[in-house]
Amino acid sequence: MRSSFTKFTKNEIKKSMRKIKLSTVGFFAMAVLGLFLTGCSNSGDSTGTSGVMVRLSDAPGDYKEVNVEVKDVLIKSNSNTDDQGWVSIGKNPGVYNLLDLTGGVTALLADNTIASGNLGQIRLLLGDNNTVVLKDGTTHKLSTPSAQQSGLKLKVNQTLLADKTYEFLLDFDVEHSIVVQAGGSGIYNLHPVIRVSTKETSGSIKGTISPLLVGFQVLASVQVGTTTVSAYANAEGVFRLDGLPVGTYTVTLTPDIASGKVVKTIAGVVVVNGTIADMGNISL
Repeated sequence: MRSSFTKFTKNEIKKSMRKIKLSTVGFFAMAVLGLFLTGCSNSGDSTGTSGVMVRLSDAPGDYKEVNVEVKDVLIKSNSNTDDQGWVSIGKNPGVYNLLDLTGGVTALLADNTIASGNLGQIRLLLGDNNTVVLKDGTTHKLSTPSAQQSGLKLKVNQTLLADKTYEFLLDFDVEHSIVVQAGGSGIYNLHPVIRVSTKETSGSIKGTISPLLVGFQVLASVQVGTTTVSAYANAEGVFRLDGLPVGTYTVTLTPDIASGKVVKTIAGVVVVNGTIADMGNISL
């Protein structure tokens, strides 16, 4: 009896162990399947594409022409903490006269579709074919710092949602970007100062000087914190101030002193995201 009881017990133990093994394998398989399905679900939630447009405009400078060669536009996310991961999205390389980009006129540098997610930086890659034409008509080469060969990096930190298009404006501050070497050397250096804004998180102000001050410039400006955002009226008398945060502004119009006109201020101009506040015709 004792021998038979011992043999029965061992058989029962073997059967129990097989059941445990089968249950463990089944549980493991279900767990793996669950992780696989979860991974697919998360991947589906995070995938998608967004449109990205990059435009160039000009903040004013007292020159006849400022010609800048744009070779490419590149972007990267913040996931790469090193200098890797840049992707080219440039569309229209070439030489641009920044002083043509006033009154709401912009140059389209990039128009592309990219993966949705974080956009950390935009890099503007400039060439060496840069010149400035002074008021007297003389042309001078703009010397470019060697560091600029790797491109001017501009922080954006924008989350791009799927199926949306984001329009970035690079406002090239001509007045603060051109440095004349002292001592009458005649050397002009280009040290780009660029303000970045996006249409989705900013608005614009525009207006028309009427009647025109023929032969004289008019500078339009507003104060944004400690920064002055300004632009000259173009040949048609139109000015436009872009990349303004939501708020109420006082617009200052400063005509050329030789015109005999006085400075004019207009308060209470309201800016809303994604819209242009049109002031209409303004007489000085």
